[in-house]
Amino acid sequence: MPSLQTALPPELANNVIRLYRECLRRAKYVGHQKHNTALVVDMVRQQFKKHKHETDPEKIQKLKDDAARGLINHILYESERLSGRKFDKSS
Repeated sequence: MPSLQTALPPELANNVIRLYRECLRRAKYVGHQKHNTALVVDMVRQQFKKHKHETDPEKIQKLKDDAARGLINHILYESERLSGRKFDKSS
């Protein structure tokens, strides 16, 4: 199964720290919109801290894919919201 990270820029997808930072940026944005910034940011931090000692490359790849999926989903959601247009899920 191909990695979801190919949908993200390589400098983001290949670097866990940059991926973490982008997840935090999105969490702050979502939190600001829903008036629960601290909660959303804390959830992202907890997930990254929970797995910070992971050494299995396959597990790390899966975790990075999960983070990338969350970012992609949020980007699509915001694009749809701002444009008023639904994106086809089969593309």
